[in-house]
Amino acid sequence: MILMLLISGSSSHGQQLPVLTIEEAYKLARSNYPLTKQRDLITKTAQLTIANAAKGYLPVLVMNGQATYQSTVTNFPFIIPIPGFSLPKYSKDQYKLYFEVDQVIYDRGMIKNQQQVAKTTAAVQEQSLEVELYQLYSKVNDLFFGVLLIDEQLKQNGLLLSDVHHAIDKTKALIANGVAYRSSIDELEAQFLQTGQDSISLMANRKAYVAMLSLFINRSLDEQTIFERPIPPVLENGVSRPELLLYDYQKKVYEDQHRLLNLQLLPKLGLFAQGGYGRPGLNMLSNGFSWYYSGGLKLTWNFGSLYTHKNQLDLLQVGNEMIDSRAETFLFNNGIAQAQQKTVIARYRELLETDDQIVALRLSVKNSANAKLQNGVLSTHDYITLINAENEARQNRVLHETLLLQALFNYKNITGNAKK
Repeated sequence: MILMLLISGSSSHGQQLPVLTIEEAYKLARSNYPLTKQRDLITKTAQLTIANAAKGYLPVLVMNGQATYQSTVTNFPFIIPIPGFSLPKYSKDQYKLYFEVDQVIYDRGMIKNQQQVAKTTAAVQEQSLEVELYQLYSKVNDLFFGVLLIDEQLKQNGLLLSDVHHAIDKTKALIANGVAYRSSIDELEAQFLQTGQDSISLMANRKAYVAMLSLFINRSLDEQTIFERPIPPVLENGVSRPELLLYDYQKKVYEDQHRLLNLQLLPKLGLFAQGGYGRPGLNMLSNGFSWYYSGGLKLTWNFGSLYTHKNQLDLLQVGNEMIDSRAETFLFNNGIAQAQQKTVIARYRELLETDDQIVALRLSVKNSANAKLQNGVLSTHDYITLINAENEARQNRVLHETLLLQALFNYKNITGNAKK
């Protein structure tokens, strides 16, 4: 039953079955990951922040109201009275309600720099998201190559099952001719069942890997899905990880903030218009309520930022140095990870150099044992030992070959070339 299942599974590869490549798995994992939704939110936040900064060019309308009582008011004690003419007496309670409109004419680029800070901050947030999404590649590697390894192990198990099945047929013929004992069949059938159990366990593991990857990429996968074995990538020098671009954007934010601090020390020029109702108005010779208005140019120069300017610049410098330190640490650790992965790659390549020789020798021994078994000069137990040794050699080879391929892709991921 198990042998027939494996044979039918291998023959189905001739049909049009769904195929999944590792590059497609990368793409689907990125697009399906919930964190990806933040990209639109980051863009929307940046657009709103930039739009709000641009409103600084619009006129600002302010309403003010004021009611005061003064201990003394302006009077004219030394003026000689003139018949028919009297000077006003000002009330000690005064009232004022007015609107004021301010319009920026020249701010030396303050608003534009605020918009630039918003854009750079959005770039930092998007690149931070890219750093997190990049971590998905290693998870995809574990699942994808886990399935590839199990597929190869199932193929080798299928070959072992076939060998045992043929041995059972030959042993039955020997028993019919009185050359072998019934116990030989029992031993071979026990080996057949045990190998079948191994295949069942492998299939269960494959199903678990496929189910996890299916959830990860939000695509329906089943035992019929073919996982295309990728071509071994060429090792590339240099590091192009998204973390490095993130550090560059973070430093750019500090540069924009440095420019913004310097602009805060400079004066601003604008227009203003004021209109209101109160007592007294602009006519100083009238103590009654009246309407009034005024307008003109306004120069604003705030010196309050001078108190903290140097400390703010020092804080930005410290922040820049911290980013440099993080970048240096990242490159240091990345270099160590590359060296470790190169060691892993070299180990599997060295193992593969002798794997083919071992498999060839074990196959030769098995073929010889097969002939001896057919002639009744080799015990079933010894035959099973020899075919298991050949199966182990083949399993080791596919294990080393698949792990080497995964190690190459892991190195590609470490250097930041997983997208290429």
